[in-house]
Amino acid sequence: MRVLIQLRPAADVVASVIDPDVRTTVADIIGDLRGVLLDDAFEPVPVPRPVTADGDPLSLHQRVGFSLTPEDASVLVRGEISDGEFATRAALLPASVREVVGVYVDPVIEPNATCGGDGPVGDWQEVRRLLHASDLWARGNDGSGVALAVVDSGINAAHIKARLGQAVTVDAARSWSPSGVPRTPGRYPVDHGTMCAFDALLAAPKATLLDIPVLLSRSSGISGLLSDAIAAYSHLTNVLKAMPAASRSLVVTNSWGLFSPQGDFPPGHPSNYSDNPAHPFNVIVGSLEDAGADILFAAGNCGRECPDRRCGFRDRPINGANSHPSVASVGGVDTRGERVGYSSQGPGRLSDRKPDFCAYTHFAGSGAVGAADTGTSAACPVAAGVVAALRARRSAAQLSPAQLRTLINRTADDRSTVGFDYDYGYGVIDPAAVLAALERQTGTRAA
Repeated sequence: MRVLIQLRPAADVVASVIDPDVRTTVADIIGDLRGVLLDDAFEPVPVPRPVTADGDPLSLHQRVGFSLTPEDASVLVRGEISDGEFATRAALLPASVREVVGVYVDPVIEPNATCGGDGPVGDWQEVRRLLHASDLWARGNDGSGVALAVVDSGINAAHIKARLGQAVTVDAARSWSPSGVPRTPGRYPVDHGTMCAFDALLAAPKATLLDIPVLLSRSSGISGLLSDAIAAYSHLTNVLKAMPAASRSLVVTNSWGLFSPQGDFPPGHPSNYSDNPAHPFNVIVGSLEDAGADILFAAGNCGRECPDRRCGFRDRPINGANSHPSVASVGGVDTRGERVGYSSQGPGRLSDRKPDFCAYTHFAGSGAVGAADTGTSAACPVAAGVVAALRARRSAAQLSPAQLRTLINRTADDRSTVGFDYDYGYGVIDPAAVLAALERQTGTRAA
């Protein structure tokens, strides 16, 4: 069984892990853990400590800060415990080894492709019209100067350029790949990640793409490990903090998730991922948003009308970071504004009001995965592109991720009579309404 082990070594050791200019190994952190085969290829990841002036620091429904000082932070390493000894060993490690503070399963994460076989509804040009993209661009909202991280299966920039008929910028220096995955940013095989990048560029054609192929870390198919996502987010934290504080603009799109509770501790267990705010990845996601990143996750394809065959949660399928209150959880509608049957419904596991809103999917687009760009996998980067477009004129210092997320929710095209529902969230994203509200706030209209 693959596991993540959370350690609290000496402060000077933690300091070396925190420093992005210092390369640390598992051997630098801990010599040996009896019964655990440690993964030397996995670089240890620092985990910040949630802190608050009062209340519960692990409640995600209040303003929480994050401390990454050596005295507060902990460290994650990866390893394996034999299946036959897993339950016993996982329980004994924290009790028998002073540095161990937690043991977590390292579950497989998979892309949110669709279960539907219906043909596309509309095409990518129609999506651009629905997003009022030309109006956004005319007023300077085109993604210029914004880093847009596509956390997926890798990008093929040449395919996107040929399909869109425009230049595609991939920042190789700030891209990242898991151990064992060739580092070829912008030159991966045409697949799911290429679709996501194409869809993000519909609204933000001048955004700079960061290629983060976490879903290529396993040898068969398109899937990865949660540990690789944790390492990727640690990298993105360093990318964000290297930006000037006054002009930070990082948008992160994630069209993947956990489909089933199998292979993890059961929901409610203190080491579970799906509904545990204290899980290291959920903490790291919150800390990246707090530092100024806009994070979007696909709501998933476990809608009651047409669930993906992999869906294993009996209820509340929007789980883990996909349901985090500090991210935008994105459902899917077709170009007619109707919810697609596979789009997962709320409530979410970490936050009740999920999805946040919906964006367009199931349209003829990239040609990377079939006739249609489909699933909430397409809806999420479409929405991420809108966020990146708006960020071209407003950094996180001027408008925090939480403020922008709230504004998108408030201006969404309501598809119900109650303001929020578990099918559409607050409604369908409406970039023109968001921009109008921003201009009212500042009392100006961009030329």
